[in-house]
Amino acid sequence: MNNSKRLVYGLSLTILVFALANYMSRKLAWHTIFIPTSFVAHSFMLLFSIGLILILKKEVDYKISLPKFKQSLKPFFFGLLMPIIVNVPLSIIGQLLGNRGEIHPVFTTMTPLQVFVFVFIYASIAEEFLFRGFLMNILKPLKAKGIRIFNRKISIPVLVSAVVFGLAHLILITSGASAFFIIQTVIFTTFLGLVAGYYQEKYDNHAFAIIAHMGGNMLGVITSFMFHLI
Repeated sequence: MNNSKRLVYGLSLTILVFALANYMSRKLAWHTIFIPTSFVAHSFMLLFSIGLILILKKEVDYKISLPKFKQSLKPFFFGLLMPIIVNVPLSIIGQLLGNRGEIHPVFTTMTPLQVFVFVFIYASIAEEFLFRGFLMNILKPLKAKGIRIFNRKISIPVLVSAVVFGLAHLILITSGASAFFIIQTVIFTTFLGLVAGYYQEKYDNHAFAIIAHMGGNMLGVITSFMFHLI
């Protein structure tokens, strides 16, 4: 498969899986006292992504192994920094523009325990299997080309998977969130995707992307605790 065809296949299948997962979530509309509707979307996303990785294993160079604890600290730390580095200045800009303070809808509909289980752990794993596990790995032959950010090389696979991951959060439009909050979330998740992809590529290990993603979601767990304490 040549690089241009690889890019088209990767993007098309990623968009298809994301759309199908969210369609199935709305179609089934399954919800219990503890399990949120997002569980359905993430479950289908995870299953479809694993299926693609297995079916296209000759094209998807997928590798995952449990990393050493010390190695996992940096990706988790930089993932944790992303919501602070990105969201704090954007929130200040939003206030100057007259936008009201806004938090993600999940923090008003889920308990802290639900956020920990279904966002920090499950969403981090499911989303990473699609955007880094499948998409970034199928684009791996394109990694020789890229750009430099802060003296770090960001390859085409890292960049593409991060941008697509960020744009996927435009689905917040269906939640009734404000335009500014949606744009802020897209920017934040794109930068989080860059961190996740960078560390996956550095160690050639999908586990590092999941760890970085969990770092990015950690602040959400803290926010949820604070929201329910007020």
